[in-house]
Formats: sequence, C-alpha cells, structure tokens
Amino acid sequence: MTGGLQTHAEDDMAPASDEDGGPVRRCVVTGDKKPVPELLRFVVGPDDCIVPDLGGDLPGRGIWLSARRDVVNTACEKNHFAKAAKRKVTVPPRLADDIEAQMVRRCMDALGLARRAGKVVAGFEKTCAWLRTARRGLLVAARDGSEDGKSKLRALAPGLAQFTVLDAAELGRALGRDHVVHAAVAPGGLADRLVFEQSRLLGFREGAPAGMTSPSQE
Repeated sequence: MTGGLQTHAEDDMAPASDEDGGPVRRCVVTGDKKPVPELLRFVVGPDDCIVPDLGGDLPGRGIWLSARRDVVNTACEKNHFAKAAKRKVTVPPRLADDIEAQMVRRCMDALGLARRAGKVVAGFEKTCAWLRTARRGLLVAARDGSEDGKSKLRALAPGLAQFTVLDAAELGRALGRDHVVHAAVAPGGLADRLVFEQSRLLGFREGAPAGMTSPSQE
C-alpha cells in the first residue's frame, strides 16, 4: 500500500523497484535507496520555493528525502535542496513543522472521509459494542486519553490495529464533535490509509519508520 503516493518518470535515477517490486527512490541526504512510501517527495514550485508533496502527485522533478524530521532539517541546513535541483531555491523557514502539520491534517482528513462514508463509530460504549460484535477494523484512541479506557478496549480485540496519533480535540474536529477519545473504523481502504498516514507521521516524529500493518480482516 502506498497511501496514494505516485511515481514520476522524471524523478531521480535510483533503481526502479525493490525486492517486492515496489518503486524506490534515493534520499538526497543519506543516499539510501528506499521504497517510495518511506520517503517524502518535494518539488520546486513556480516561485522557486521548495514544496512538500505528501500526496506524491505534484508536477515536476521530485526531490526525495527519508520521512524523518532530522533528515528534513539536515536538508535545509546543508543546502541539499538546491544541490538536488541544480539551481537556487527558497526553503520555507519552518519546513519540518509545516510537514508535520500537513501529516496531522492528512490523518484528520482520512478520518473525516471515513465518518462521511459511515465507516466510523465514536464514543466508549459504541466502540465497545463494535468490538464485541465485529472484532476487526481499526481501533482509534486519543493520544491524550486515559490509559484505563484504552486498555479496556484493547482487551476486547487483542491484536487489532490501532490509530493513536491524534489528540481528543483533533479527533473531535475530524469526526464533527467537540472531542473524541475512543472510536473504531471499519476495515477497508480508508482504514488502510489511516494506518499508512499514522505510520508516516510516527516515523517523522520519532526518527524511524513505524510498522504499516493493515487492519485485521479476520
């Protein structure tokens, strides 16, 4: 799963695929060749400003970085963007912060899409009922919620994939409420997208890719 990321023929000349057949690109900071989902794509905008392309669909030659905050900061500090573009470029002053904010927004947008598609239940009791009957999909918990409630829900469906990168206020905005602490998302493409977006956000914040396990279909 690539979370909507696409590849572009004009991108750098790293080998076309990894052992699993997926596209790979080279990080311009570390030199590592990685699958596209583990990287961030940037392009040079019409105003010569570096633009993060988290969806992987903006026109232009891609500049690829490992999806980590420290790597983005190094690219900014060491002029890697200009070197890769072979021209003078402008780098936004808070690029890493902007990228993290966009990642959070993408998580919220995906959760909002799931709500509008009727794929979400929210609230402790409704989530409990869902887990008792379905025992599949994606368990959602606010990262600032109480551990007691989280552990009770996890016990109902051990091993279920979890989404835990948004706080209660962010979950609430995504789900059209003041705040949400507990929810569940039905299995399918939107749940898979949430897992991907969470994995990328965690990797960016923590400096290492998180596992991208799809929600249980059993």
